[in-house]
Amino acid sequence: MRIAVNLATRPYIELRPVYSRLRLWMLILALFGGALWFLLHSEQSQAREATARVEAVHSHVQHLEQQEQSYQALMRQPQNASILTQANFLNDLFRHKAFSWTATMTDLETVLPAGVQVQSIEPIVAPNGHVTIRMRVSGGRDRAVDLVRNLEKSKHFASPRLAAESMTAAQGIQNAVQNISANSDVSFDILADYRPLPITGDEDADQKDQTAPQDAPAQTEKKSGLSLTPAPAPAGPSGSRPANRPGTAARRHP
Repeated sequence: MRIAVNLATRPYIELRPVYSRLRLWMLILALFGGALWFLLHSEQSQAREATARVEAVHSHVQHLEQQEQSYQALMRQPQNASILTQANFLNDLFRHKAFSWTATMTDLETVLPAGVQVQSIEPIVAPNGHVTIRMRVSGGRDRAVDLVRNLEKSKHFASPRLAAESMTAAQGIQNAVQNISANSDVSFDILADYRPLPITGDEDADQKDQTAPQDAPAQTEKKSGLSLTPAPAPAGPSGSRPANRPGTAARRHP
């Protein structure tokens, strides 16, 4: 009889499942690291391209600034001083002409709530041509809030905001001790950006007006249902009339 004698000092442990799991985790980590490396490489390449574009834009801007400085120096020369003065005058005139009082007042009539009185309107023209409207109104606080809300929906007033607030002279003395209610008259300074509407041409309307008279006779013939044909020729010496050619007889369409 054979007897198996175990002379090991430690218990036997099966390591194959452990090694297989370790290999699986190593493969997963390798794939994850490769994806991260590829993402990092693509981000670095995009960052380099963006940096190159920014540098190109900066160089172009510097070139334009140098050109502007050279042109300004050329215009400041004594022989070109009169042209520079005229150009500045025309630019200021164009900037002020960009603001339309008629359109502004027409738009303001549609958004001004009852109980609010407009005291002054002052257009502020920036050097770059941007127009800011400073408007002083008086009325109750609730009406002023309604006015700001209406200006947000208007055509020519953009981004309205309250700039300042002050009590009127009569209300200031009357409400010196009392609390200020929502219906008390207060003067407000409202700032809003002027938004001019684009000018649309009437070329389509002109074309329709030009083509309408030409199409009128044809439409009249179609409506009447008659085809215009020449009158038959008079009888000949023999008393016989020539035969009508096909399509020449007057007929009425059903």
